[in-house]
Amino acid sequence: MGYALLADLVLLLHAAFIGFVLLGGLLVLRWRPLMWLHVPAVIWGILIEVQGWLCPLTPMENRLRKAAGAQGYDAGFIEHYLAPLIYPAGLTPAIQLVLAALVFLINVMIYALLWRVWRKRSA
Repeated sequence: MGYALLADLVLLLHAAFIGFVLLGGLLVLRWRPLMWLHVPAVIWGILIEVQGWLCPLTPMENRLRKAAGAQGYDAGFIEHYLAPLIYPAGLTPAIQLVLAALVFLINVMIYALLWRVWRKRSA
């Protein structure tokens, strides 16, 4: 398996993880035990944004791209792939706080819905 393909797989894994952080609570409605994976993932996603940390998947993807002869990138996943689509001027700490708050609010709304559904089922 070539380095470029591995880098693409890491990219897909990264995107899937972000999707899971944002909307994984909807899967919890069907598979309740998944909550034990989703809640820590949400906490991790919020911490990455609030603290300005670099997700470990980003350097892994960069190393694989460089090993394949391509050029890596210095920014984080969100800055490199998503920010140009949404915020062409770049990702600032203030925007990262907004993204973290958005992740938090989306998940609070999903879990509030789940709680109501679970209450109705148990009644």
